[in-house]
Amino acid sequence: MADFGTPLQPDEVRRAVAVAAGREPGTVLLRGVRVVNVFTGEILPGPVLLAGRLIAGVGEAVEGAEAREVLDLGGGLVVPGFVDAHVHLESSLVEPREYARAVVPRGVTAVVWDPHEWANVVGAVAFEAALAATRGLPLDVYLTASSCVPASPLETAGAELGPDDLDPVLAGARVVGLAELMNFPGTVAGNPPELEKAWRAERTGKVVDGHAPLLGGRGLQAYVAAGVGSDHESVAVEEARAKLRLGMMVFIREGSAARNLADLLPLVTPAVRSRFCFVTDDRHPHDLVREGGVDHAVRRAVSLGLDVAAAVQLATLNPSRYFGLRRKGAVAPGYWADLAVLDPETLQARLVFKEGRLVARDGHLLVDVSVPTDPRLLNTVRLPALGPERLRLPDPGGPVRAIGLVPGQIVTRSLVVQPAVRGGEVVADPERDLVKLVVIERHGRGGGVGVGLLQGLGLQRGALASTVAHDAHNVIVAGTSDDDILAAARAVAETGGGFAAVLGGRVLSRLALPVAGLMSQRPLPEVVEELDRLEAAARSLGVTIASPFMALSFLALSVIPELKLTDRGLVDPGSGRLVGLAASASLSPSR
Repeated sequence: MADFGTPLQPDEVRRAVAVAAGREPGTVLLRGVRVVNVFTGEILPGPVLLAGRLIAGVGEAVEGAEAREVLDLGGGLVVPGFVDAHVHLESSLVEPREYARAVVPRGVTAVVWDPHEWANVVGAVAFEAALAATRGLPLDVYLTASSCVPASPLETAGAELGPDDLDPVLAGARVVGLAELMNFPGTVAGNPPELEKAWRAERTGKVVDGHAPLLGGRGLQAYVAAGVGSDHESVAVEEARAKLRLGMMVFIREGSAARNLADLLPLVTPAVRSRFCFVTDDRHPHDLVREGGVDHAVRRAVSLGLDVAAAVQLATLNPSRYFGLRRKGAVAPGYWADLAVLDPETLQARLVFKEGRLVARDGHLLVDVSVPTDPRLLNTVRLPALGPERLRLPDPGGPVRAIGLVPGQIVTRSLVVQPAVRGGEVVADPERDLVKLVVIERHGRGGGVGVGLLQGLGLQRGALASTVAHDAHNVIVAGTSDDDILAAARAVAETGGGFAAVLGGRVLSRLALPVAGLMSQRPLPEVVEELDRLEAAARSLGVTIASPFMALSFLALSVIPELKLTDRGLVDPGSGRLVGLAASASLSPSR
């Protein structure tokens, strides 16, 4: 495999200076192009002259320059390689090598990955594995040190990482910050671990990313005072404007489970354009194949009226400056020759250059991306002993709480419903779209089981199970009968993790995700095909929502409003407390 990502050497800079001055020929000259200038917002005539891994010159000053290779590109639009400022590669369901194969041909040459999904399963080993899995790829993968392992004390992850555990991670050369500080209630409350993590990142000169859905007023002021510099959870203009006014970098998310670009784009004006970045956060396989990565956000923004240069700036210069990525994010002398040549009409990448080398043409990667799987990420599913008695919900004698799905969002509603009761137990009631939801601890750390009710999935029979359950990634199952719930949980455990659809104790379809119970070892197109079969099986069971397994995966996220379920029980993220099933039940202590 080609070895990308080696440090820049003084001789390379010397050569770029010589080529720029005309003393030496360049390596590549891109002619017949227009260049997006992200500094001024202009689109100017080329050419672009390369000197090995660096850009030596741009524009009329290098017209007619000598180069070993001259490419006449017939009006192509040259932009810096796109940078995704916040992504969880695990959501693609494929390993980093396959993710690179999907996004590099679309012009994405760098991403900032928070590997907290891996870290919640295997602990600090995740960072070593992430660095190894991305070394040498034609995609710069920067890491942020995961602050939420676990996301809160209300769930049991595979490990717990405190400030001392993150110190060696933050010292890494490819680690650019502290990842999203998800426990925003704890941060606002002044909890020492959250404040200490933020302080240690600041002390090492790294940024602190945020995660503060619906937070405002004094709480938001306190959160920013902790040193948090960005947020990717805004869903409305006023929410984002409040964060903008406090100096935060607003990450505009256009992912799969959450798409906020159209709602937030009116805020992007010339006066504050430098305070926004595009991110994908969680990009699922179908969307990755059909739409791409952060390049899709650029095209989407342009289709909604943002000018091309501004859209490109939000996916190149702004994230590069926020994270301190030197020599990245612009088409200018001395910058890395990470470039995409776009069709000026469709903004789809025709050619992609990484470190001055052509790595993709017309959607096809031209270099090898073979990287072996780290064996420490395998065999991570360890279920406790399970029987029907672990799934019982005693009748509280009145209305109960239920989690309400919100289509297209990762937030949920806290509902109050009259339950169906049989034999003194609350049971599923598919006719009212009420199914049992179960979360089973799968890391061998206590074997807790949380049980509740879910509305909005549409499931009429059988069960769906997943080991992708943010952020602790325990087994989560929705089902209409206890027998099928248990069968579905065992089905995903048998494959070392994954998704399964079950009816009458029989597995209708499943997708094996043996890498930390989160990723397949197979190529992305094969994963998409298997996911199609799974979703067809889910529809045969009555499911009405799109991407049901992805929707299921966010129902255990204990720091996203309004009501969630973990292995410890029902959670009210706003208060950071466990709550009882009975609608009249008071809050329980978090520990």
